[in-house]
Amino acid sequence: MKVLLVYPEIPDTFWSFKHILKFIRKRAAHVPLGLLTVASMLPKDWDLRLIDMNVELLMDSDLHWADMVFIGAMVVQKDSVREVVKRTKSMNKRLIAGGPLFSSTPEEFPEIDTQILNEAEITLPPFLNDLSNGSVKKIYTSEEKPDITQTPLPKWDLIHMNYYASMSIQYSRGCPFDCEFCDIVKLNGRKPRVKSNDQMIREFDILYQKGWRGRCFIVDDNFIGNKVKAKSFLLELKAWQEKRRYPFSLFTEASVNLADDEELMKMMTSAGFDSVFLGLETPAEECLVECGKRQNQSKDLVEAVKTIQRHGMEVMGGFIIGFDNDPPNIFERQIGFIQSSGVVKAMIGLLNAIPGTKLYQRLKDEGRLLADCTGDNCDGSLNFIPKKMDPETIRAGYQAVLNHIYSPAEYYKRVLEFLKEYKPARTKQINRLEIRAFFSSILYLGILDKGKIYYWKLLVRAFLFHRRSFGEAVSSALFGYHFRKLLSK
Repeated sequence: MKVLLVYPEIPDTFWSFKHILKFIRKRAAHVPLGLLTVASMLPKDWDLRLIDMNVELLMDSDLHWADMVFIGAMVVQKDSVREVVKRTKSMNKRLIAGGPLFSSTPEEFPEIDTQILNEAEITLPPFLNDLSNGSVKKIYTSEEKPDITQTPLPKWDLIHMNYYASMSIQYSRGCPFDCEFCDIVKLNGRKPRVKSNDQMIREFDILYQKGWRGRCFIVDDNFIGNKVKAKSFLLELKAWQEKRRYPFSLFTEASVNLADDEELMKMMTSAGFDSVFLGLETPAEECLVECGKRQNQSKDLVEAVKTIQRHGMEVMGGFIIGFDNDPPNIFERQIGFIQSSGVVKAMIGLLNAIPGTKLYQRLKDEGRLLADCTGDNCDGSLNFIPKKMDPETIRAGYQAVLNHIYSPAEYYKRVLEFLKEYKPARTKQINRLEIRAFFSSILYLGILDKGKIYYWKLLVRAFLFHRRSFGEAVSSALFGYHFRKLLSK
């Protein structure tokens, strides 16, 4: 059996980082970890190929070669998915689909032969069994949550690692919190399931043995969802990293209560974590109550961010505009919130109702849903009728926030606010790619960019006062270039 696994194209978004990949000569920010893992669950005698459309073209010859095509995707990849489905079916190839997009909206893709929904550890084996018996069903689904200590290692030999800016490893699935707008609980449950320490070390070992050095994304819903087990793993990971002189710099997603646990923060930085994404959402307490974000309530969120920064981790933040209880001055408050926190990589988006979430069901019951969500909450779209503010007021205010926080003057000011608090855990070794990126930044940001004066001020101040964080200053400048490019589209 010849099987082609296809990962559709991700559009130009906040998380694609397409505009800075050229500085480090990479083609994509992240690997298709889901498909690589599914590949390891397929029969060993199958002939497998993987096409990641973010790093190479999907050719007709690839589709002609295959007996069967597997496609895995997130909601944001929907447009590319439709094109792949059209091309695949025009060649009369059997098409199998899975991943968050299909698990959330299986009814949108009736032309797909079989949809393997939810978690593949449970739903893929019945499909394979039926395939061998010649009795394949249209949909395989289950609410059962698998024991991920039995999940196999990804099949890394299906990709060219040098195309990617970072590798990915999954430690856990699920989140103990149940925010109204989030689909994690629907997809992966509220009880975090974690891999064993030995299993994780094997995952790090294989990447190390294959020659990977550099960034590694721990792609959890909430890395600290089970703090006890996370701390146990971090002890072993620290020893592994120390023995090899820290070949990987790690980043992940977590909840803001990380700032309440000094031991956990120290353990993370000791194990090689240097940045973390937090869902900060809004400075408006009434909106945190509205969306059930209890972990953020009654908390000084700016101080929480600065606490994590002082412990050696940059905080990347998610922010949302469009809650029912947003006050009229929410736009100004969000600007003040972001600027004072020193969150350089601030992903601020309009609220969207994702299928499968409590928010989606509530708005549907209230007759306020307008359309499907695009999966890109930074594209300025609203898929529901706002309760108080006029939609155009929201969109105009949102655009004003973006224009302000990513204007050169305010952006570089925020970088300096971050550097003022940030205390790196160790001095990083600079590699050739980073050196090349630095000299490229001089051309694009120090000479050609309209905000070049702010770029040079940043470099001078970073060199004089934050020398150990000079690399972070350059990196932040490059990310600012990406964000401004997105705004100019």
